[in-house]
Amino acid sequence: MSKVGIGYDVHAFAEDRKLFLGGVEIPHTKGLSGHSDADVLLHAVCDAMLGALGKGDIGELFPDTDARYKDISSVKLLQQVYALVEQEGFCIGNVDTVVIAQEPKLKDFKEKIRASIAEALGVSASLINIKATTTEGLGFTGRSEGIAAQAVVLIEK
Repeated sequence: MSKVGIGYDVHAFAEDRKLFLGGVEIPHTKGLSGHSDADVLLHAVCDAMLGALGKGDIGELFPDTDARYKDISSVKLLQQVYALVEQEGFCIGNVDTVVIAQEPKLKDFKEKIRASIAEALGVSASLINIKATTTEGLGFTGRSEGIAAQAVVLIEK
């Protein structure tokens, strides 16, 4: 049996924060605003896994009103969500993602992000794909106000 889930997340840029994407610290003048470390890419992957399981979204599982998740690494959230996948008897078929940002440019970080997500899930990096795109200056990402991410996850029994 196979199931597919999609995830989407957005975070605005914020001063005085580090930028994390896919569990990797990316050098940039700003980080992202959020209750956790605001790793928009991992949040999208979490939502895709939860969607495949039919178990809502990360806002329900890890509410921003809960102090336990203040500044938590999203890698830990991803691992907790993947534990639910495994509890249901599934494993990762593949993960396909896209980061939508005018800045920073991610070309030099994609393989490191891929390896980070694979390590967090305990799977081969060959099952993880990372893409990055701009919006050609259009919308909030084009104005460099924040970053968006999308993910599609296939889980299999």
